[in-house]
Amino acid sequence: MAAAFLVSGCQLGQQPPQTSSLQAEDPRKQVEDRKDEVIKQLAHCETGGFGPSERPIYGGRGAYLGRMQFSAQTVISYQMKKDGTQLSRKEAADLAQDYDRAAALAKYMIFDLEEYFHWPLCSRKLAIRDEVAYVKELSLKADAEAAKVEAAKVQTAKAQGK
Repeated sequence: MAAAFLVSGCQLGQQPPQTSSLQAEDPRKQVEDRKDEVIKQLAHCETGGFGPSERPIYGGRGAYLGRMQFSAQTVISYQMKKDGTQLSRKEAADLAQDYDRAAALAKYMIFDLEEYFHWPLCSRKLAIRDEVAYVKELSLKADAEAAKVEAAKVQTAKAQGK
């Protein structure tokens, strides 16, 4: 009987390796997925769609740009805060029209700085304040889970004399 287990790759007294279909979804991925969903909903609320657009999107008589409806000055200010990059007005307009880059900046503003007030109507309509609180809660749980996993690895290594 033990030979059958050894041949199939299992050893008595040890956990079999988990397959990807049996593993629970990474809690940190859940956090990022939720953030992405909120950003998609925000873009849809602001412009009626999400994702890249075939042509530039303008709102407020040209004052607001792209799916996130950023002003050029908002992009310049928050990109500087985010990573220290000083953008020209043209570069800011290009970033605002690039869905992925604009979404990343909006994610930073909403979830890192908690400044969802830049979208007054849609943030209320979508209850973004509540979403931020929920994502914080998910993030804390993900961090706690990661700490448990790390502690278990250390415990296992100690038990195995490593």
